Order: sequence, then structure tokens, then C-alpha cells
Amino acid sequence: MEIRMALYQSSQFITAWTDPEFDRLHHPRTPAPHSGIYRCVGCGFEIAASEGQLLPPIHAHPHRLGTQEVWQMIVYADHRLK
Repeated sequence: MEIRMALYQSSQFITAWTDPEFDRLHHPRTPAPHSGIYRCVGCGFEIAASEGQLLPPIHAHPHRLGTQEVWQMIVYADHRLK
């Protein structure tokens, strides 16, 4: 079974949201624009990053030859009071 995104237990805490921020790609060693979970486009490796934290550098995790090492936000951490 192929897992396509971060896992979650309860859907009550997850909301589908269409926003161009989810489509943006971020280069290694650049600050994360938002807190959340970022996925490497080339291999699917996921990390949690706080806003402003540098995303991992090139070759920080294993890749197949020819895959792209850029990061895409897949889960936005909403810090607003609920």
C-alpha cells in the first residue's frame, strides 16, 4: 500500500483547504513560510517545520538519482485560537 501523505487518526482535526500556498515549492535551506508538514517532492520524505525554520539541506535524506529535492507544504499548522 502506497501512502501519499502524512497520516492522521481523527478527521475532526483536518480540514481540506484549497490555497496556492500548498502548490508552492521551496528550495532546501530556505525558511519555511508557515509552520506545518513539508514533503520532499522527489522522494516523499516528510518533516515538521516551524515558520522561519530552515528546510533541510540537499542530501539530508536518501534520494534516487534524478529526483528533485524541493519541499512542498502538505499540512498547515493553524496557530489561531479555536
